[in-house]
Amino acid sequence: MSKHRKILLSNKIPLILAPIVGAKTATALVMVKTGSKYEKKEESGLSHFLEHMFFKGTDKRPDTLSLSAELDALGGEYNAFTSKEYTGYYVKTAAGKLGQALEILGDMLSNSKFDAVEIEREKGVIIEELNMYEDNPIMHVEDVLESCLYGDTPAGRDTIGTKKNIRAFKRSDFLRYFRRQYGAHSIFVILSGSIRPADKAAAAKIFGIFPINTWRNKIAVKEKQEQPLLKIVNKKTDQINLALALRTVPVGHSQELALKLLSVILGGSMSSRLFISLRERSGLAYYVKTTAEFYSDSGYLSTQAGVPKGQTEEAVKIILSEYRRIASEDVSTEELARAKDVVSGRLLMRLEASDEVASWYGRQAVLREHLSDPDEVEKKLRSLKVSDIRQAARMIVKNNGLNLAIIGQISSSEKKNLQAALKL
Repeated sequence: MSKHRKILLSNKIPLILAPIVGAKTATALVMVKTGSKYEKKEESGLSHFLEHMFFKGTDKRPDTLSLSAELDALGGEYNAFTSKEYTGYYVKTAAGKLGQALEILGDMLSNSKFDAVEIEREKGVIIEELNMYEDNPIMHVEDVLESCLYGDTPAGRDTIGTKKNIRAFKRSDFLRYFRRQYGAHSIFVILSGSIRPADKAAAAKIFGIFPINTWRNKIAVKEKQEQPLLKIVNKKTDQINLALALRTVPVGHSQELALKLLSVILGGSMSSRLFISLRERSGLAYYVKTTAEFYSDSGYLSTQAGVPKGQTEEAVKIILSEYRRIASEDVSTEELARAKDVVSGRLLMRLEASDEVASWYGRQAVLREHLSDPDEVEKKLRSLKVSDIRQAARMIVKNNGLNLAIIGQISSSEKKNLQAALKL
């Protein structure tokens, strides 16, 4: 597996090098420690909108076509993404073209024009993106769940923002946010794959001159819940999409890996408990999955499923019964070994690609104090025992951490029954 080396540029921007022996591709990823959690309510959606605007042209590459044409000419892949705690921009190319990719990324992130006409035009694009997410309940139920967990706070608001905010943003809003949140205090540069000495020098030259920004930190999540919570978005759909979550721990907690394994045992594979009980034995769902989400200051474990109308309560009761069981009975050594192999195997497959290696180190750089190589994580993973899983389960399976989010048509009587059933 790839191992990293970190260098501080002249302005203290970390440059992380993760070479892959024999790789025929290379990836440049710029991670910025900002996202929707860093926004005030009136700024909600600005991080994501700003990400779009970096592809609209610079002084050197004056419009989207000229910029995208140069990126396409590299023959690789490029994109960007915005989350609650970071924003990323990457270019993956054939070996030998990384220097050109870095020059274009540097130009985009330091010289974008944020043209007022382009901003107005892009508002329609982003509103359609918002509509797309809201019309896809499998994706949107995660947003509804986080609004249930965190309420009307930056952590609970959708990353894409609201239509009202999107329509109201002005060029001055972008400039103010960009100058505050983008700069040497918040940028990390990651190079992975086939890296030449010239690529390292190019990254140092391009990003070493980025100015030091003031950078406003996010407001930390304060988790306080006294009883189970239920949030329903009534929408005409052919099934009920649900997410049933337990509050857990933030990134870096001693129980993080145990909770990752716990999620796999519950619903992270086709041999998992909930896949068998909810799908194979009960026939209540086509898709069912359990995942563990870890942020810098909070976390949760959730099970998502699409179930028939009128059978939501039955599905919720099955999920709750598996939550109770895993907290009251030890998992078998075979289940634990299988979960370790699932996590390890997926990690190995992911890290065969230079863009996934860059993503691995980029997310760590933003969220963690210490960068771990995959081998370190593998060693910790293999050391976990049945007792560690039991301890993690008992820590989180509690009524005051229980949250249920639903998208679909739920009657008042069904809602009442669900509220009564929602207990551990």
